[in-house]
Amino acid sequence: MSEEERTPGPESDPDSEHRSFANAAWSVPSHTLSGMAVYGGIGWLLDRWLGTSALFPIGILVGLALALYLVYLRYGR
Repeated sequence: MSEEERTPGPESDPDSEHRSFANAAWSVPSHTLSGMAVYGGIGWLLDRWLGTSALFPIGILVGLALALYLVYLRYGR
């Protein structure tokens, strides 16, 4: 097989670094928003069930903290 017939692999693709950055750029806000939505929703449901009003914002903050920790574990190391 000659040099011209070989297809470049993903490690030699100049756009692979751009694609991985774009994936990370979409993944970070997705994790953040979904964490806030899920834990905020859990806090809202607990607020409705217990008759309180403090668990919704606490759930949003906990979801934000856990999402940012997940982003750190995935992309920060």
